[in-house]
Amino acid sequence: MRSTKKALFVCIAVLLVMTAVLAACSGNNSSNSNPEASSTPSSTPSSTASSSPSTAEGKFEIGANPLELSFYGHYDWYTMPPWGEDISSKWIKETKKVTVNAIHSGGNAKQKLNTMLASKELPDVIWLDRGPDVEMLRQADMLVPFDDYLDKYPNLKKWLGEEGINMLRSEDGKIYQFPNWYTSQPNGNAGYVVNKKIYEELGSPKLETTDDLYNYLKLVKEKYTDVIPFEPHLAIDGQGLDILYTAFGENALNRWIGIRAVPQGDKLTSIFKDPIFRESMQFSAKLFREKLMSQDALTQTVDQVKEKVNNGKVAVFASASPTEIAMEAHAILSKQDPKAGYFMIWPIAKPGLDKNKIFPGTYTQLGWNVSVITKSAKDPEAVFAFLDWYTGPEGQSTLMWGPQGTYWDGLEADGITPIFTDKYTSDAEGLGKLQSVTSNLHWNGNTVFIDTTKAKFESTLPEEQRNWSTRWQYEITWKTQANATDYINIEPAPDSEEGIAMTAVEDIFDEWRAKVLFSKSDEEVLSILDQADKDAMSVGYEKVLAFKTQKWQENVQKMKGQ
Repeated sequence: MRSTKKALFVCIAVLLVMTAVLAACSGNNSSNSNPEASSTPSSTPSSTASSSPSTAEGKFEIGANPLELSFYGHYDWYTMPPWGEDISSKWIKETKKVTVNAIHSGGNAKQKLNTMLASKELPDVIWLDRGPDVEMLRQADMLVPFDDYLDKYPNLKKWLGEEGINMLRSEDGKIYQFPNWYTSQPNGNAGYVVNKKIYEELGSPKLETTDDLYNYLKLVKEKYTDVIPFEPHLAIDGQGLDILYTAFGENALNRWIGIRAVPQGDKLTSIFKDPIFRESMQFSAKLFREKLMSQDALTQTVDQVKEKVNNGKVAVFASASPTEIAMEAHAILSKQDPKAGYFMIWPIAKPGLDKNKIFPGTYTQLGWNVSVITKSAKDPEAVFAFLDWYTGPEGQSTLMWGPQGTYWDGLEADGITPIFTDKYTSDAEGLGKLQSVTSNLHWNGNTVFIDTTKAKFESTLPEEQRNWSTRWQYEITWKTQANATDYINIEPAPDSEEGIAMTAVEDIFDEWRAKVLFSKSDEEVLSILDQADKDAMSVGYEKVLAFKTQKWQENVQKMKGQ
């Protein structure tokens, strides 16, 4: 998803950022947190609240007064669902008086952010990955620290805990980031989904090893000419190929591909030289070459993938979170034909490897990404109050299971756990459709609350009535995700020497992995990866690896409490 002109683009980005910073403040390390300071960018539209605080305790109360804020998701692929059109956000808009105005990336997130920086018009909330972009905004004095709000609005502090809070602190000791899908227990959905009807029609063969998978995909291709044997969801950061990577090594983490570095001892080394990566790319190229993998994997959109899965035209589907698409597809197909639908399998492993040491996905205590509040927000405390309510039990229940009176009604004795209605099990298709929308409105998901709540209720149901996604989380995905907290926040700043080099490495990685898929032999795959390593080293990859190693080791020490 990255532009092939990224190197040039970063140079432009650096100039834009420097311009914005010089216009915004006299020093990058200013600790001034006054959101009304004249030096900060403006936002259109900006957060507005009729009065804040709105209670005698000096707190902004969600629902007591209207709140309107602008929100930007900093991803090429992300388009926020229209606020107020699904039943969950409609209830929040009407009952809690919160309106969220989306600002879209238009398919080019970096350019969009740089344009906003240059024009000094930032949204109230930016949703993005932890790391360099957050740090750039912080150093430019464009972000609001949360420290004064954490005790007034206690959901984040309660559910994340002090250790997680401290992991979020920036170099100045303050908190600027509101995490998404943070957790204190394993979670995640990465893995393999299999078309039930096709699988059973082919005799339900063993699907445990990479050999089994290859033979099964060949059989699918022979018997079903209109079906994609393997759908890797490749357009989304190469997710399916990252899942296959983990099949070739015990305790191999797909996170290593994401950081473009593999640990050896106490150092991070080249991904291109990693034996596991090289073997996995030979396997992936073989699937692509023999048309056992989607041939438009490099160019297809998420909607195109969803359409194929919904229509039962995919035999095996792998991604970082295939359940989001497969759950809805299963409900649609099984309603039409009880023999149709999807199920998940235990992660594929290379023959001879311990299947219990294969982890197709990872989780971190801080979860996935973060929301930051910019100094463009006229009432940052009200915005934080909303985010904190959103991550709390009422907000999470509304997002996950609709407003009270739909799939849940009332609370248990603890005052936070929803009491689910019969509709939760009788309308699996409707719930699946709702969650397929609200999954893209989960900006600060509370993993422990949601997972614990689901587990408590689902354990009381017979297997056939359990929520499709929840069932496979219990049985497979939560057991096969590895902890990768020590690899967070290790990316260099984009405008640093290492950051500029990293951008060049990313371009090389994208270009050469695409070339690998079109290779004609295993030998050519290795030749391509060798050349990619040489090209990466020529643009400063060694310095990038040294920088990431240092940050990784700092995380290791921090997690040990040192």
